[in-house]
Amino acid sequence: MFFRREKPRIYAFAEQLDRLRQRGFQIEKAGSTTARVLRQGCAADIREVAEGQVTIGDVGVMVGGQMALLVELGFQKVWQTPDGKRLPALANHMRALHAFSEDLHEALGLKILYNESLGTVNEHHVYDRVVGRDRGVRQHPWDR
Repeated sequence: MFFRREKPRIYAFAEQLDRLRQRGFQIEKAGSTTARVLRQGCAADIREVAEGQVTIGDVGVMVGGQMALLVELGFQKVWQTPDGKRLPALANHMRALHAFSEDLHEALGLKILYNESLGTVNEHHVYDRVVGRDRGVRQHPWDR
């Protein structure tokens, strides 16, 4: 019948990495099911979660050979490397990261959610100015 839909082709992890290379991404394999994808100073860690299904982990920019992640401080966004070095996130960095993320999602055949299409999203937030608020058991004034 003419209503029959074709089944989408499921690519193996190695085939997906080859498709990324064809689209201009550089690949650094970290294992049989994990890899780091690079392009124009941006990077993302991807891994295979099931046969033909890939998930994108951390996304950031490369700073001195390390992947710096985006951290929201409430008043400013910064890039933070694993060793704690912080750099301000400039507008051109954000545009490059957004374009990189969209191209990566498209190349892998993943859905782009509405909130992700509006701009860059990040997992790390450090809004609170109260020092030590989120550490350990909180002491109440009446517990003194």
